[in-house]
Amino acid sequence: MVNITPKSNTLRKAIAQGIVRVSLPQTIQAIQNRTVPKGDVLECARVAGLFAAKRTADMIPDCHPLPVEFTAISYEVGELEVAIFVEIHTIYKTGVEVEAMHAASVVALTMYDMLKPIDKGVTIEQIKLVEKRGGKSDRTPMAPRSISASIVVCSDSISAGKGEDRAGELILEKLEKHGVAILDKVIIPDDRGRIQAIAKNASDSGVDLVIFTGGTGLSPRDVTPEALEEILDRRIPGIEEAIRNYGQQRTPYAMLSRSLAGQIGNTIILALPGSTSGAGESIDAIFPAFLHVFKVMEGARHD
Repeated sequence: MVNITPKSNTLRKAIAQGIVRVSLPQTIQAIQNRTVPKGDVLECARVAGLFAAKRTADMIPDCHPLPVEFTAISYEVGELEVAIFVEIHTIYKTGVEVEAMHAASVVALTMYDMLKPIDKGVTIEQIKLVEKRGGKSDRTPMAPRSISASIVVCSDSISAGKGEDRAGELILEKLEKHGVAILDKVIIPDDRGRIQAIAKNASDSGVDLVIFTGGTGLSPRDVTPEALEEILDRRIPGIEEAIRNYGQQRTPYAMLSRSLAGQIGNTIILALPGSTSGAGESIDAIFPAFLHVFKVMEGARHD
């Protein structure tokens, strides 16, 4: 199965359709009058569809087991056809399109099985996805323009040539995948003054985003959050909460990180962990939804 562990839970919905076509008007009458010998076709098929929605992962090899939190099955009965609609909701990392189509298929097959003794011309048609919502396809915001970013690696050892920068390189790679233009990447010691100077200069120069990696732990030299707190115009606690919550689901040590997010003028400042995994997971936690902040800021400047 596809690895979905980097993804975050979001509300996801899907609606699927199926059509059962009959060859005799009497068949539709029997369905509506509940006189089909095998029983109440619409209700039996509805129950079968509910079971199918919850058992999709057992039938389709690459489907992930997921919590089906809402299923609705409805019908539109025509002169010679019954249109089936299945709507499914979940709050999870992947969508429910296949679950909806699987349920619609089983509803249609159940109707076929119950109707074939009285109508040899029953067919199943148009099992398809009608609508899907949630996930990357409709939650990837469009930034109002190209977003520029600087990456600052805060580390005494790396700046002294005693270590290799992996966190900064990973952040750079991930940002480029989200269409962010990287202006530069610099490596500095854990120095309060230099951290503040870089953040202020970036804001004065109109850089959209500055990401500091390192110095967010609890050692005596970890001063990145303190240095930035002194010069921020405002904090953005929701971003910080999202980063820590995402990390906590992957390692209990995430609670020890002091990641920070805030604003200096029109520049967004992020302070992320210095570990490679911590830095990468922090980007995964907030992107691409994070890009919406620039659209909000752009709108505020035009109000």
